[in-house]
Amino acid sequence: MTIIGIDPGSRLTGFGVIEKSGYQFRYLDHGVISIPLQLTFAERLAYLAKMLRPLWSKYPQSVTVVEKVFLGKNVDSAFKLGHARGVCLLVAAEHGSPVFEYASRSVKKSLTGNGGASKDQVQLMVQQFLQTKIQGLHDGTDALALAICHFYEWEKQAIIQRLGRVPHSYP
Repeated sequence: MTIIGIDPGSRLTGFGVIEKSGYQFRYLDHGVISIPLQLTFAERLAYLAKMLRPLWSKYPQSVTVVEKVFLGKNVDSAFKLGHARGVCLLVAAEHGSPVFEYASRSVKKSLTGNGGASKDQVQLMVQQFLQTKIQGLHDGTDALALAICHFYEWEKQAIIQRLGRVPHSYP
């Protein structure tokens, strides 16, 4: 199974791709889509969709993980982020990819043990998990963190389901 993590934004959108193989995963790709600011907002959303589509063409049998929107102090920014998330969800759905969503604090807690971890701490842990040096903007690293978080959440749920089917030997 391939997991595509998406850290949406109306100016920068990160993506990260890992492949699940049994109880392990390996790094495949990551990057940041830089959306030209001279475009109108509607054109920026169209540009984002255009730039995202090749991901699912390259990794057709994938699940998608998108960061949930958070409520910040700037309402306008939150609305723009929501629109960018909508584009990410749309493109994933166009390719038949199941979508999962995680809050930023949950991802940070899953990877670092601290929901308030810094972006540098998250990047360090992503590098440790993937055993590779990750270069570039934090948006790509954050997307990889989403994919890794989903891998562990999926593994946890699989274990719980297996344990639920095993008869208990104690009263």
